Amino acid sequence: MTTPRDTLLKLRQEILAELDHIEQDLDAPKPKDWDDAASERQGDEVLQALGEHDLEELRGIDAALKRVDEGEYGFCVKCGSEISPERLELLPATPFCKTCAAQI
Repeated sequence: MTTPRDTLLKLRQEILAELDHIEQDLDAPKPKDWDDAASERQGDEVLQALGEHDLEELRGIDAALKRVDEGEYGFCVKCGSEISPERLELLPATPFCKTCAAQI
């Protein structure tokens, strides 16, 4: 049986691998042709946005792992209610129950 910690650690590894891939793409040599360089810059902007999103997701996973360690995983950080197993299955790092998430 997969534990919440296992699920979160797997997600964390996937995001770290994606961030590594993004970093490699951003560090790749740039083309010398002006048109190609402009296209490359646009691609870099997209990669940077994806990287920022991934870093935010990574912070959420790390916070969820801390809640696991503290025995608070599965409970809403706002109201203290239990988060439904279905919601945790879809969003393993969520800190909010469905009701509180809708209010944010």
